[in-house]
Formats: sequence, C-alpha cells, structure tokens
Amino acid sequence: MTSRIIPIPADVVDVQPTPVRGIAVKSRWAHSLFTFLAVFGPGLIVMVADNDAGAVSTYTQAGAQYGMHLLWLVVLLLPVTYFIQEMVVRLGVATGKGHAAMIYQRFGRWWGLFSLVDLEVVNFLTLVTEFACIDLALTKLGVDPRMGIPIVACGLVLMAVTGSYRRWERTVVLLCLLDFAWFLIAWKMHPATGSVIRSMFVPGIPPGGLTADLVFLVIAVVGTTIAPWQLFFQQSCIADKRLRFSDIPWARLDTFLGACITISVAACMMLVGNTSLVHGFRFTDPAQMAVDLGSLTGPWVRNIILLMMINAAVLGTTAISLSSAWAYGEVQGWPHSLQLPFRHARGFYAVYLVCVAAAAGIVLIPGAPLQLIILGVQVLAGVMLPSAIIFLQLLLNDKELLGSYANKPWNNIINWTIIIFLFALSLILAAQVTAPNLFPASSGTN
Repeated sequence: MTSRIIPIPADVVDVQPTPVRGIAVKSRWAHSLFTFLAVFGPGLIVMVADNDAGAVSTYTQAGAQYGMHLLWLVVLLLPVTYFIQEMVVRLGVATGKGHAAMIYQRFGRWWGLFSLVDLEVVNFLTLVTEFACIDLALTKLGVDPRMGIPIVACGLVLMAVTGSYRRWERTVVLLCLLDFAWFLIAWKMHPATGSVIRSMFVPGIPPGGLTADLVFLVIAVVGTTIAPWQLFFQQSCIADKRLRFSDIPWARLDTFLGACITISVAACMMLVGNTSLVHGFRFTDPAQMAVDLGSLTGPWVRNIILLMMINAAVLGTTAISLSSAWAYGEVQGWPHSLQLPFRHARGFYAVYLVCVAAAAGIVLIPGAPLQLIILGVQVLAGVMLPSAIIFLQLLLNDKELLGSYANKPWNNIINWTIIIFLFALSLILAAQVTAPNLFPASSGTN
C-alpha cells in the first residue's frame, strides 16, 4: 500500500532546496566549505539531540554507580550510531520521503501501523522524561516548575511554527553547540587521564560482576545512545531540507561529526557521574548530583549542569516531537514541512503542539517518580530499537529503490551484526524480567 501524499499548492509557499548554490567562489576548498555548510544540520542535530534528558540521567547514573567502567561501551557505540544513521542519510536522499511513509509504501498498512504506533508510544513516553528532567533542574535552580515548564513548552512551540526550516535549524544548531559546556564541566572534575584512556579502550565488567542492575543500565545506555526516533527524524529532516544525491558525502560528514560530538559529550557526562561516586555521594538524579558537586566546586558548576540538563531536554523535545509530527503527517498525507506556515499545515503542527503540551502536563502531576520514569523509558527504547532497524536494513537492500546507493555486502555484515547484538540485549532484558534470579542481586555500588 502506498502512502497518501497530498501535493502542496504552488501558491502556498515557495519551498526551495535549502542548500544555496548561487554563491560564486574561486577555489575548490571554498566551494566545498560552502557546500558543507549548506548541507550541515540534520546529522549534527539528530546526534546531539539524542544526548537528551534521558541521556544525561543514564550516563551520569552509569558513572555514579560504576565509575569509568562503562566508558568502553560508549566508545563502542560510536561506529554503531554512525552506520545506522548513515543508512538513513542514503534512504532520505534517494526517496525524498520520511521513514514512516517508506515503511507504509514498501511493507504495507499493517507493518506501517505497527511501526508508527511503536514510534508514537515510545516518543511520547520519552517526551515525558524530557519535561521530567526540566522539572528536576528548575526545582534545584529555585524556579517553580508550575511556572517554568509552561514557559519552556511555549518556547518549544514558537521554535517550530515560524514557517521557516532554516530558522528552526539555526536555532537548534546553536543549542547543540552549547553542549560543549560538558567538556568544561568534565575538565573541572579533574579525572585521571590514564584511567580515562584505559577505561575507554579496555572493555571490562565493573566490580561485583554481571548483576541485574548492571544489565538494566547497559540496556539503558544502548537505548539512549541509539533511539528509534532518530531514524524517523533524520530521514524526514533530510526530505524537508531537499538534499540531493550530490549532498550525500557532506551529509555523511555531518552525521559523523555529530556522532563524534555526541559520544564525546556522553563520556564527559559519565566522568561527571564518576566524580559523584569518588566523593561518596549517593546518586538519586542528575539535578541532585549537580547540587552535590556544586558543594565541592562552587555554585557555577551546579548551575551549568542544571542549565545543560534543560538544554538537553529542549533539544530532545523539539527533535522527538517533530519526528512524531513528521511521521504522522506523512502517513495521513497531510502537508508536513517546517517550511509551511501554521495555517497551511495545521495537522502537522497540531501533533507537535499536542505532544509538547501533554508531556508537560503529565510531569506537573505531583509525586511522579521522575528518575524511574527517565531510566525506564531508555530501556523501553532499547527493547523496541531492533525492530525499527530491521525495517531500515530491508529498505537499504532494495536496489530498485536505491540503485547504486543500496547496501554493499560489507554494509550488511556490519548492520546484521548490530541487529543481532541489539536483539541479544532485548532477550537478556526479557529474561531478567521473567526470571529475576537469573542475575545476581546488586551489591549496592553506590
């Protein structure tokens, strides 16, 4: 079954390809730079936005419970994240359509509905974690969440409804660059350089062995580093930006740089959590960790960590909400572009608005177990990820669809290895849930 696509009338808006080719340059180097800057954006955003509220909580908790012992896992996920999103780049450019539309078109209504429901459910639960993180950070900053969260929610809506993809992208790229503050925070923690390097490249199991808590946290780390919404977001983003085949090398570079930044920032978060462990603080959530560390290093470190939590949540919210809106709009055949003003894409923008407003409202319910929700959603994302990647892998082997840009044999070897690894983690989690005594109980690391 093919997806229903409603053409956008020519008099609605003049949507031109985002890359600007009209700048006259005299050198190949300058031409390459301008071309990259025109293509730049989707890869960086999808990667850095994945270091969202759940990531801050998961990585800092990993450091607070197990020190640097899981740094190697984060480094291992660098090529995994790149290879998965590189497939999305090729598929988005080749089809000019979003991921949800392609699943409906190539696999039929049932599988399309299955993937869409999976995406929307996990996305909404993830959005709740984003606002949960904002709630935690605002509380520690002395701001009443009942005032702060609605203001943040309104800002998130205003970011997306300007009717300009470029304006939204530039705003989000600026927020992405703020993530470099994590390098300053990690440096201020003064970690032992030798121990950091050894932990990054020498795999090992933390003291206490393979416990249920460790398995749960490992799956959460994988789930927060590679999330299903990323596949849908970047492909729709590329389609909205109208990238072409000649842009693929630059889009790959954009994605690779984004992956490197994301993994480096994730490692910094883990090192910050490690400092909490070294000084004997009990980890409850990253906001409390910021307060604890601030008692050692000064209030500016506390405030920067709390502000970075809010920044991470804002990035995650706008990207995840857009992935939901794009996917639903594609399937419904609605106009679904950030290039369109609100009056010409009401359904698309309404999905975005409802996602943001509903998630913000749930978090304001008194007594919600915020840190448990945050970590649990990352595990759920890790469990649901393999099925999403299988659809992607099958689409990338469709030579009729992609031609010379279809997967090569070496691509398939790498990708199926990744899929098997992710399925194994999902089965381990299922075994842990059904047979709680399969793994030893935690020895109370923190």
